[in-house]
Amino acid sequence: MKAYTYIDRGRFGFVDKPRPVVLSPGDAIVRVTLSSICSSDLHIKHGSVPRAVQGVTVGHEMVGVVEETGSGVRGFRPGDRVAVNVETFCGECFYCRHGWVNNCTDPDGGWALGCRIDGGQAEYVRVPMADNGLTLIPDNVTDMQALFTGDILATGFWAARISEISSEDTVLIIGAGPTGLCTLQCVMLHNPRHIIVCVTDARRRAFVGSRYPGVYVTGPEECRDAVMRISEHGGADRVIEVAGSDSSFRMAWELARPNAIVTVVALYDRDQTLPLPQMYGKNLTFKTGGVDGCDCEEILRLISEGRIDTTPLVTHTFPLSRIEEAYSLFESRGEGVIKIAVCPDSE
Repeated sequence: MKAYTYIDRGRFGFVDKPRPVVLSPGDAIVRVTLSSICSSDLHIKHGSVPRAVQGVTVGHEMVGVVEETGSGVRGFRPGDRVAVNVETFCGECFYCRHGWVNNCTDPDGGWALGCRIDGGQAEYVRVPMADNGLTLIPDNVTDMQALFTGDILATGFWAARISEISSEDTVLIIGAGPTGLCTLQCVMLHNPRHIIVCVTDARRRAFVGSRYPGVYVTGPEECRDAVMRISEHGGADRVIEVAGSDSSFRMAWELARPNAIVTVVALYDRDQTLPLPQMYGKNLTFKTGGVDGCDCEEILRLISEGRIDTTPLVTHTFPLSRIEEAYSLFESRGEGVIKIAVCPDSE
C-alpha cells in the first residue's frame, strides 16, 4: 500500500509498504476512511519533534473501520466504525490510572501513531492497545463529524477541562487555528461569563465572529485593551494559549490576572522563557500540554447530541494520492484553508 512517510528532515513522501498485520493480542487493523493533516505533522517534517522516527508513516488524525482484531481485543469487532485516538495507552500503569495517558509507560504509549509507529496517512493502520485507542462512532455521527475526535477535539476538551472554568470567568483563548477553534467550542460547553479570542489573521477573526456571535474577537494589537475592559479583576481568569509563538506565550501570562490559570496547549518550535522576576507576585498556575486524550467517548456523545460541530473547519478535501498538494496548501495557509480531509482514492 502507499503510505505517506517521514523520509528525512524537511521531506515527506510516498513509500510502498505492506498492509499492517496484527503483532500483539491487543492490536486492531483499521481501514482508514478519512484522515487529516495536523500542525504537529508539520513539526515532524521540520525536525521539531525529536522523538519522531524517520521512515514512519505520518498522520494521527483519522477515522475508519475495524478490519481485524487481535485475540485480546474485547471492545471491538470487524465492521465497527471507529475514531482513532492520537494516543495509545495501556490503561494500567501509574500514569494511565491517574488519567495522564499521554505519559503512559508502555513502549507504544502516548503519542506513538504517526510519530514513533506507523500512522494513518495510508490505507490501513495498526492500532496497539485498541480497547483504549479506539472509540465507537455513534450511528448518527458521520465520519466527517467524528474526524477530529481523537486529536484536536480531544486537545480542546482536555484544555478546557484542566483550566477549571467557572460560570464567573473571563476566558482568553490565544489563537484560532484548528486546535484553537476546537478549544473554543469546548470552552463554550462550560458557559463562562465572557470568552475572548485573540487571532492575528483577519479571515479567522471573521470566521469566529460569524459563527460564534457571543464571543469577543480581537487582534493582538487590541487584545490587552479588550481583556482589561471586559474582565473584572485586571486580567483574564483563565488563559488558554494555542498559538505557539514567542509573542503569544508572553501575552498569555501578561494578560492573566493574579492567581489565574494559564493553560499552554501550543507546541513550540523553540524554547520559551519564564521571566520570573516580572511574574513574581502574580501567583499564576501554569498547566502545559500535551493532551491526555481519554475523553473521546464523551466527545462523540456531545457530537451526537449536536453540542459540538467541527465540520465547518473542513475547507478542503483531497484524495490520498494528492496529499502532497494538500500539505502544500495547509502549510502555506492559502485559499482560506483551515483543515483538510484526506479520503481514499476510491471515493
